[in-house]
Amino acid sequence: MKTSMRSSDEVLYRRMREGDREAFAELYDRREASLYRYALHMTNHVQAAEEIAQEVFVQLMAPGNRYDDTKGPLEAWMYGVARNLVRVFRRRGAVEESVDRAVVDDIVGGLISDEGLVALRVAVDELPPNYREVVVLCDLEERNYDEAARLIGCPVGTIRSRLHRARGLLAGKLKRYRPVSAGGGQDAAGM
Repeated sequence: MKTSMRSSDEVLYRRMREGDREAFAELYDRREASLYRYALHMTNHVQAAEEIAQEVFVQLMAPGNRYDDTKGPLEAWMYGVARNLVRVFRRRGAVEESVDRAVVDDIVGGLISDEGLVALRVAVDELPPNYREVVVLCDLEERNYDEAARLIGCPVGTIRSRLHRARGLLAGKLKRYRPVSAGGGQDAAGM
């Protein structure tokens, strides 16, 4: 059924371009949450994730947008726009990120009490972008290799090798966060 869903995105897009507001609303309802989660995992920044998800739809509605249905599915184009916006955000630097990290820590910290999950979130955030993206799509968003390859625009073998390498890097990063026994006197970061 994935093929019909893919066709539905493109049909909704065409209807939206013809002025059908309901088609836009349906497309937005279908894709906004996953784009937001993707951006949140990639930036670790709540406000940036909201802005990125919104900007994807702004660009989709723009008169001169570059989506061409002969070159691939609309969903892949949308993730490509989100990927580029994530890169722009991460290049802007740590000033905005450090201010929002406290907000993220408050929100996520309240939801995640397991130190291992917090360490995993930090370790994923430290991965190089290509590796972070496959971990987000395959491990956090639970997309299969074919879907991740379609969204990123690369071969399945590339997804597999990046994911293998990313998991190895994560394992190395997580070693420094190993919990210490109750009598150890140090926290997980070694302080």
